[in-house]
Order: sequence, then structure tokens, then C-alpha cells
Amino acid sequence: MAQHHQWLGDVGNNVYADQLAVGFRRLQFSAPLEREYLDFVRSDRYELQRTALPGAIVLWLGFTLVDQLLIDSAERGWMLAVRGLVLGFLLLCGFLLIQRRYTRLLNPLTIACIAVLGVGAAAVVGIAHSVDPSYPYEGLLLVCMAGYFVAGLRLAEALISPALMLCSYLLFELLVGIPTARLFNNLLFLLFGNLIGIIGCYLLEYKSREHFLVSRLMRVLADHDSLTGLHNRRSFNRQLERLWRLAQRNELNLALLICDIDHFKAYNDHYGHQAGDYVLQRVGQLLAQVGRRPLDMAVRLGGEEFAVLLYDITPAEAQQRAESLRAALEGLQIVHQASLTAPLVTLSVGVACLQPAPGGAPTQLYERADRALYVAKGAGRNQVAMAAVE
Repeated sequence: MAQHHQWLGDVGNNVYADQLAVGFRRLQFSAPLEREYLDFVRSDRYELQRTALPGAIVLWLGFTLVDQLLIDSAERGWMLAVRGLVLGFLLLCGFLLIQRRYTRLLNPLTIACIAVLGVGAAAVVGIAHSVDPSYPYEGLLLVCMAGYFVAGLRLAEALISPALMLCSYLLFELLVGIPTARLFNNLLFLLFGNLIGIIGCYLLEYKSREHFLVSRLMRVLADHDSLTGLHNRRSFNRQLERLWRLAQRNELNLALLICDIDHFKAYNDHYGHQAGDYVLQRVGQLLAQVGRRPLDMAVRLGGEEFAVLLYDITPAEAQQRAESLRAALEGLQIVHQASLTAPLVTLSVGVACLQPAPGGAPTQLYERADRALYVAKGAGRNQVAMAAVE
């Protein structure tokens, strides 16, 4: 199935975009992405699968009543016994699924329920055919369709139950001695019905996987700068609020480095916007290395202004990170003949580090780092300025 996401060429390196680009005709992602998708499916379809089970119980009870109307012999008792055993299993699974602590068993229990329904229905049909060959067997196809479309299972999971049901049906019909021609016709009907179900289930899962990748990619693009791949201001504001509360609760320091590329407008005017974009990307790569711990964040605030948010760090360590960043950019030796500071592209950095106090606001950290950046620029640029302790 061809992919038509022509816009993927405009997206930087990204696991979701890469998977969309290479495709997934076999309904399989790369290992880490597959695990993420399975977690997504488990969460997304939890209520669907919990709701489907009561529906299955109601239908099963309905067919039990039909048995009593269609079969009037001693075999009715055996059919009722099979219906009762299956009903008991469904009720047990329903009890487990009501309790959310068993969410990881949701798919195995759903598969087991459909498999038991299928085998039970095949047994009922076999018993009924021993006395009434006209007893409808087409209901078996409903069990298969439930696995393909109602239970929210992936194709590989949905195939298990119909396979068990068809094997059981063949076994029971052979035991009761149904005529070969009739058995062949019945099996052919069930097989073609399952083929339609398989195709439909494949298409549903394909679209589900595509939706997962696109929605995740859209979320990444909404929170990241497309040029540098760093987080954007929207994402930064959200993370700053979260880390501020976390640092406040744990009584830890939070540091912010605000960085500005010196005389960037002059660089753009002199070398062109394509060269300017290259500089922004290189600076973004350097910042990403500084903010690589799990709770740290490297951000492009806009234009030539960047930031690094650092959690649980001392003022001295924050200043050292800033100085290393400034020196790293200078070490790239990117020529900047239009600069009034140095013949190279350089960086000014303002640093603020504090322990959030009760009642304080995250804007305090930003304002201090911004004032420190102003000091660094006023002192000649290409340097690090530390915000004074207040």
C-alpha cells in the first residue's frame, strides 16, 4: 500500500516520519516504535473491549434461547451445558476486566473470550447437527467478525480465534458424520467469510497504525522547531511550569541559560538566509548536547535566541555548561566578517540558577536569565554573565 505523505521530506530526522517513509505493509514497526504502538492500542481500545464483552454475553444468552426453540431432544441438554460453560468463562473474564489493575491482560483475555466463544459455538453446531442437519451454522461467522471488527484486536491476534473455531467446527462435524458435500460447502462459506474479515481487519489496522504515526508526528511538530529540531517556546513554557513545581517540591535548583547569537542579523544580511539557517542548525546541535539529560530541555525561543533549561544543578555547574557552550560555538570557527565582536560566529549567554521558593513564579527564572543576557551583551558579547543571587 503506497504512502502519499509528500510533506515528509520537509520533516527532519524523526522516528515517526522515518517509519511513515519506509512503510509498514507487514503491519510491523521498528521494535521501540512497535512497543509504543502496542501501549497506545492497549490504552485507546480499553473501553471498547470492556464494552464488547457484555454485548457478547447478551448475544450468547440470546442464542441459548434460540437453541431451546430449534432443538427438542436430549441433545438440547448438552447444548445448554456447553452454553453454560462458555457463559461462565465470559463472566469470569468480565470480572477481571472490570478491575483496571488487569489492563495488561486485556488483549489475552479478549482473544481467549473469542476463542472460547468460537469453540463453544462449533460444539453447539456439531451437537445440533447430530439430530437436525438444518440447524444454522452461519452464526459461527459472527464470532469471526467479532474478532476482526468488534473486539479491537490486531490482525495477528484476531486470526487466532477463527483458526481455532474452524478447526473445532471441522472436528465436531466429522464426529457427527455430516455429509462430505455439505461439510465442504459449509467450510467454503466460512473460509470466504473469514477472507473478507481478514482483508477488512488488515485495512483497519493499517489505518490505525498510520493514524498513530501521523498523530504522534503532529504532536512532535507542534512542540518542536522545524529548522533545528529543538523544542519551541510553547513546549518550553509547559516544561518550565512543570519543572518549577517539581524543583519546588523536591527543594532542588533549576537553571536557565538564555543564549543569543551575536550580530546574527548582520550575518544573514552578509551571507544570506541559507547560511544563516546553517548557523542556527549548528547552534541547535550544540544546545541539544548540553540539554541531553532526561529532564533538561534545549529550546529555540525564536529567531537567533535559544535557551537551555537544566534541572537539579548548581550555579557553578550551570555557568560551566554555559561557558562550554560558548566556547564550543567559537571552536566551530564559522567565519563572520560582518561581526563587530569577533571575526567568527559567537554566542552571548545569560545564566540564572535558583531554588524555587514557595509562592514564586517561573517567570522569575526567565527574567533573571534575560537580565544576565543583557549584561553579557552590554559587556561586549561573546561571554557568559551570571545573574546575581537575590
